[in-house]
Amino acid sequence: MSNPFAHLVEPLDHNKPDRKFYNLLKLRDPRYDRLPFSIRMLLESAVRNCDGFLVKQSDVESILNWEQTQTQSVEVPFRPARVILQDFTGVPAVVDFAAMRDAVANLGGDPEKINPVCPADLVIDHSIQVDFNRNIQTLCPFMKQPIPKNQDLEFDRNKERFEFLKWGSKAFRNMRIIPPGSGIVHQVNLEYLARVVFDQEGFYYPDSLVGTDSHTTMINGLGVLGWGVGGIEAEAVMLGQPISMVLPEVIGYRLQGAPDKLITSTDIVLTVTKHLRQVGVVGKFVEFFGPGVAQLSIADRATIANMCPEYGATAAFFPVDHISVQYLEQTVIVRSLFFFTSFVFCLLSFSPLTPWQVHELDLSTVVPCCSGPKRPQDRVAVSDMKTDFEACLAAKQGFKGFQVAPERRNAEVSFRYSDQEYSLSHGSVVIAAITSCTNTSNPSVMLGAGLLAKKAIQAGLSVKPYIKTSLSPGSGVVTYYLKASGVMDYLFQLGFEVVGYGCMTCIGNSGPLPDPVVEAITQGDLVATGILSGNRNFEGRVHPNTRANYLASPPLVIAYAIAGTVRINFDTEPIALNSKGKEVFLRDIWPTREEIQAVEREFVIPAMFKEVYEKIEKVNERWNDLTASSDKLYTWDPKSTYIKSPPFFSGLELQSPRSITDAYVLLNLGDSVTTDHISPAGNIARQSPAARYLTSKGLHPRDFNSYGSRRGNDAVMARGTFANIRLLNKLLNKQGSHTLHLPSNETLDVFDAAERYQEAGLPLIILAGKEYGSGSSRDWAAKGPFLLGIKAVLAESYERIHRSNLVGMGVIPLEYLAGDTADSLGLTGRERYTVVIPDTHTPRMVVDIKVGTARDGMILDRGATPD
Repeated sequence: MSNPFAHLVEPLDHNKPDRKFYNLLKLRDPRYDRLPFSIRMLLESAVRNCDGFLVKQSDVESILNWEQTQTQSVEVPFRPARVILQDFTGVPAVVDFAAMRDAVANLGGDPEKINPVCPADLVIDHSIQVDFNRNIQTLCPFMKQPIPKNQDLEFDRNKERFEFLKWGSKAFRNMRIIPPGSGIVHQVNLEYLARVVFDQEGFYYPDSLVGTDSHTTMINGLGVLGWGVGGIEAEAVMLGQPISMVLPEVIGYRLQGAPDKLITSTDIVLTVTKHLRQVGVVGKFVEFFGPGVAQLSIADRATIANMCPEYGATAAFFPVDHISVQYLEQTVIVRSLFFFTSFVFCLLSFSPLTPWQVHELDLSTVVPCCSGPKRPQDRVAVSDMKTDFEACLAAKQGFKGFQVAPERRNAEVSFRYSDQEYSLSHGSVVIAAITSCTNTSNPSVMLGAGLLAKKAIQAGLSVKPYIKTSLSPGSGVVTYYLKASGVMDYLFQLGFEVVGYGCMTCIGNSGPLPDPVVEAITQGDLVATGILSGNRNFEGRVHPNTRANYLASPPLVIAYAIAGTVRINFDTEPIALNSKGKEVFLRDIWPTREEIQAVEREFVIPAMFKEVYEKIEKVNERWNDLTASSDKLYTWDPKSTYIKSPPFFSGLELQSPRSITDAYVLLNLGDSVTTDHISPAGNIARQSPAARYLTSKGLHPRDFNSYGSRRGNDAVMARGTFANIRLLNKLLNKQGSHTLHLPSNETLDVFDAAERYQEAGLPLIILAGKEYGSGSSRDWAAKGPFLLGIKAVLAESYERIHRSNLVGMGVIPLEYLAGDTADSLGLTGRERYTVVIPDTHTPRMVVDIKVGTARDGMILDRGATPD
């Protein structure tokens, strides 16, 4: 079938008729003029790809009729222009592709037909860890500098994974690999990979994407529509399938006013995050507009868009404007801006006042803030940090509580480090990380951190040597302008030395703390603190020994590192005494917005972007030297503990969801269970099932690496499912990676219990509260439960990406009807559950669940909804 909208095609420039695009203005449909800009992006894709099969004319009509259909759960297909992956999620995706080729070959087909159709970029950025930082220099002055040492370890640990990825880049077409040491995926995407306008076979169309990382949304700050999906969905898109999505509601977010001269973009982001979480934007698009938008650079906008998963929206979109064009000129992404301006401004020509729900923020009301101690949406004004933390010590165990006994709240433990005596107490900072996530795309906060470091050194201040400080820039451009502006030396003197390029502390790759520090924390059972300029601070994510973790701007990371504690009021208390015993206050060394902007104008220039990115794909010599087979089928090594052929395609058959009979509850969980709780990315505990498996393969603990690095091995990942030390299981009423094996009443590791159930042929389900599966777009949070024998999850609500991943793995996401919870229904998790799935079923239909024993079941009065 020919495209019914072919009459909309016209040249961008009538003097060059071979350069064409679909001009949506030629629809001459008044509904188009009222569409939000982000919905126009969906419309353009549907019009251009309308083939009557994957994308139908009725789909275009549904999008045009958005004012009515946005609240009707209407599904439409979306074909993004490209896919982006990072290595933690990219490795299992390539493993799946390799296994698919094997399956096709075994059936007598052509394995090369399994090949990405949609272009895919994979950035290796999650493998590097902060094993070495300035602490090593303190103890061993002649040790090699941290960054080459960390990068050497990265390659030594991950050589097998990297060789596998290099094979994938040869074996599969349309797959580009950005080697390790290049930077964080989102910043490389923003500065280098973003096409903004695609050019394919003479047609121009808007850049759009999905990515296997929930913070893919960062690219929305540039006016490129994109969001995170699970690896399962991403693989389907790579194979040429559209994403089926519910046409979203759009929340307008009007910005007005101007921020105070002491406010950072991070303060704005954390304020927006808390506000939108309160508004309730889960599953919706947020579109920013208003006079305040002009106050924000592209880096500011990207920081706000990056945090989109933390306030729950699918996408957070900033339409293109003159600042977008200036950024493209600066970063030299688009060689010819003519096509960009003439095409995109045509698509996004300004429309009348929006008819959608609107919320507002006056930027002048934003105050310096952090978020924590356990969730990114729990914003705390810096002026309230001391009292808020002390309230958390006393509060009941929860998102804002540690339940420390009154007599222990002022506990103090002395220890010796580097031949000096120090002490730790609740709230002591032991990790201070300027991380690659979110903030290092923003020169204003990075240069602000550098200027603060300069003033701190000049004032005679320092950071205690036992605090694990680190700086992991998002790209080489950051190092370039920090050095050029002269502030890098001051950061170095405070201990914020570059330790590597990639996602490190924020993903849990924070590396070890000094032994004396760990011993002091353990001895006093202290609530030690991490302060990081990232976007995630869920329990157990940053480091096992930091029970409290706060998100903050890079300058505040340095400030709290100097103070050495979060139990400080910077307004009334000095940040520290200098080398002469004089009190120094934070206000004495804090740089103003004008100071920062002056340095940024002088030193952040197009030449540095050009120099860094011209050689990015060839600069890593160890990557260049890696050898990889050119075979189209991968040769699996049975001895490998990193790469293993997955079981997902063995005995595959087409079947509909089936009823689940007499299932046991493996875990009974509460609200805000994240994908970090379900499938941790960080260190592998030495006594865990995964550790026992790796030990049986001859590995020593030093070689365990992380769960994230072993996502190409299903045996490790199944054993790591629900292995988070901060997981609270109501069956045991305590935190940890254990559960109650109900038939025997034994307490076992979650994997060991699940294995017993499977050996007995007993199905399993999970009970959960609100926001189940929030956090990272982690496909192993669905694959792992599937391998444990979990058939369904019964929760109050789900995070969008995780729900889709569960469906993709055949795990049924059941949702209580409105007003029902496990507690209101009297469910404890000790019952047995039969889920009755009729032969004919549809999404969101109501099904019955029988609760009781195998012999004596009863039907709940209200049932549950499979999503």
